[in-house]
Amino acid sequence: MTFDLGPALLFCPADRPERFQKASERADAIILDLEDAVLPDAKDAARRNVIAADLDPSRVIVRVNAPDSEAFAADLAALAQTDFRTVMVAKTEDVESLAAFDERHSLIALCETARGIHAADRIAAHPRVSAMMWGAEDLMASLGGTSSRHADGGYRDIARYARARVLLESGAHGKAAIDAVHIDLEDEDGLRHEAIDAAASGFTATACIHPNQVAAIRAAYRPDEATIAWAHAVLAAAETERGVFRFQGRMIDEPVLRHARAVTSRAV
Repeated sequence: MTFDLGPALLFCPADRPERFQKASERADAIILDLEDAVLPDAKDAARRNVIAADLDPSRVIVRVNAPDSEAFAADLAALAQTDFRTVMVAKTEDVESLAAFDERHSLIALCETARGIHAADRIAAHPRVSAMMWGAEDLMASLGGTSSRHADGGYRDIARYARARVLLESGAHGKAAIDAVHIDLEDEDGLRHEAIDAAASGFTATACIHPNQVAAIRAAYRPDEATIAWAHAVLAAAETERGVFRFQGRMIDEPVLRHARAVTSRAV
């Protein structure tokens, strides 16, 4: 399974149906959230909203509650009444929990607990998993911590490790990796910095929680014109060269050409 919805994935609480259409128009894909964004007494209404949603299924992700939660079975029953097949599984901690899904589903495994990060290699290998995502705040809660970030806004080492592990295991198994949300809505510089780093590191997309964050994420994932021009030029030069060659003062080999191909794929 492939994951190619675009770089900016916007969460939208499933108990706020009046926001569905606008969120879908603003982002590359919308994540209808049945989990943390919805209070327990609003989950039934949220499921009915998902069933009634008039949205393009190819651009919709539904986040269901954790497989070991009481809400999970009801989420699956609601999902079965829709055409939505891309499912984000909250607090994925083991491959056995994914057996509830069949071959119709493309899964985004959200590893956001200590157990989930520990099992990331096995989860990424699951055939129905098309993408992996990590989450910082639930991870810290599972460890008994109180904050994923330092006072200056940078991630603590354990969060950086979790981010790197999910990215590495996704790549090792040919799956996409999605970076975590930036929850400080006023920190535009921090969002831009993290999104640029995510794109350069190999993440396929970044999730967000407000429409105003979409533009910064899209800009971060799109290479600048000079980089695009260089990528096209070096790939063109490679067509007439054999093995390692010199281009614009730099030695070019296959890893560099792969970087160039990644640039051109994000420039579309």
